[in-house]
Amino acid sequence: MRKQFPFEKLEVWQDARKLVSGVYSCSRGFPKQERFGLTNQVTRAAVSVANNLAEGCGRSSYKDQAHYSSQAHGSLMETASDLIIATDLQFASSSTTDLLLDQAYDLAIRINNLRESQLRRASEG
Repeated sequence: MRKQFPFEKLEVWQDARKLVSGVYSCSRGFPKQERFGLTNQVTRAAVSVANNLAEGCGRSSYKDQAHYSSQAHGSLMETASDLIIATDLQFASSSTTDLLLDQAYDLAIRINNLRESQLRRASEG
């Protein structure tokens, strides 16, 4: 078994990783002409959620960690918006995107809670 990076132990990162997988799976059904449009946009935004959480985990101050949690939250909102737009454009069914949006909603709460905790610890230290 390989060594794990600290961020891999974060449940919130693990959930973000699952969302990335779901978004990629969903976007495979988008029209080919959207490869450099909405497909690229939604997958990059989803990956950014996980990457910002990982990058924040590597920061030494709680204030810096909170900044990256905030960035992850913003990327998650972008992901959700892109999924809603994909549904509006009938690139994906609402039954598919609703599951992803529910995941994103729950993840948003958890990322926000993480950020609040980091800010609280930053003000204590």
